[in-house]
Amino acid sequence: MAKIKQKSDNIEDKFSKRLDNIPAEIISKIAKIDELKGSWVTGAKLSPQALGRLKRSVLITSTGASTRIEGVQLSDEDIEKVMRGINIQKFADRDKQEVKGYYELLENIFNSWGSLKFNESSIKHFHKELLKYSDKDQGHLGDYKFGENKVVAYDHVGKEVGIIFNPTSPYLTPKEMIELIESTSFLLTEKKYHPLLVIANFLVEFLAIHPFQDGNGRISRVLTNLLLLQNGYLYMPYVSHEKLVEDNKTEYYLALRRSQKTFHSKNEDITTWLEFFFAILLQQSQSAIELLSKENIEKLLSEKQLAVWTFFEKNEFAGTGEIVIGTNIPRPTVKQALEVLLKLKKIERTGQGRSARYKKVV
Repeated sequence: MAKIKQKSDNIEDKFSKRLDNIPAEIISKIAKIDELKGSWVTGAKLSPQALGRLKRSVLITSTGASTRIEGVQLSDEDIEKVMRGINIQKFADRDKQEVKGYYELLENIFNSWGSLKFNESSIKHFHKELLKYSDKDQGHLGDYKFGENKVVAYDHVGKEVGIIFNPTSPYLTPKEMIELIESTSFLLTEKKYHPLLVIANFLVEFLAIHPFQDGNGRISRVLTNLLLLQNGYLYMPYVSHEKLVEDNKTEYYLALRRSQKTFHSKNEDITTWLEFFFAILLQQSQSAIELLSKENIEKLLSEKQLAVWTFFEKNEFAGTGEIVIGTNIPRPTVKQALEVLLKLKKIERTGQGRSARYKKVV
């Protein structure tokens, strides 16, 4: 027991030192992100067809963004063709192979995050799935790196523009990965620190280790989606995190580098990375809530939910019975639609039980 307590104390001590003197702006961003998270309505409450369309669109967008960050040159339109089995002669097979692997892996994360484990075995399996179509990577699928792998930046046409960072040596990688995964799992389970801080710390350290020969950036973004979904940020499949990173690629690299260069010093400080990561998350959560706005609501409601919503365009106040008659929709379905609209804050209720009436929120 004493050894376990000492180990947990060491984990907390290392983590807390990195987070000393977090600016108030970061704490404020976390609070705002969580406030918006609470406003998100899960897929079961909205039209499955509409959310399915959104998810497919985000899979294309995220695949394009995440692979372009690493030098792939396919547009979103090209990626959609690749996933439909249309051959595009002008692009290298490697680009198409990497795109297909990312798309399928992210789709699995979106569909099965609740049953997936966050552990070393899973991360290695994700790497194997990511690169399973890539001819050049068949010799190291799911294995940690065997040689030095410098972190390189690419410009908008996929040209290498410089070395950003020299990561962990291959012989130290297995030990550092085990420690990172164990400490992250411990901190998320213990719940002493906000999960967003724990996830952000995991990502900046994972990318500092750069455990695989290739595919580290893409795996980090897949793990971002998984960890955020598993910690309640359920809008991840409906707004592309990867696209926001791509749109701010220079700032992304700078934030990583400025934080990582403090590692193994007396004053480790990941503030710059936290500022970037939470700015992206806040933008993502705001975009998710915009999907529920008046302008977008019709895309998210089922046909019968939309009929009930439309009823309020012509009727200022109405009870359940009036809506049933006015829409010719069965009472149980009307009541379900009213609950959805209440959660979306599109209508408000006065009274209770049989005397309850509903009014459109202006």
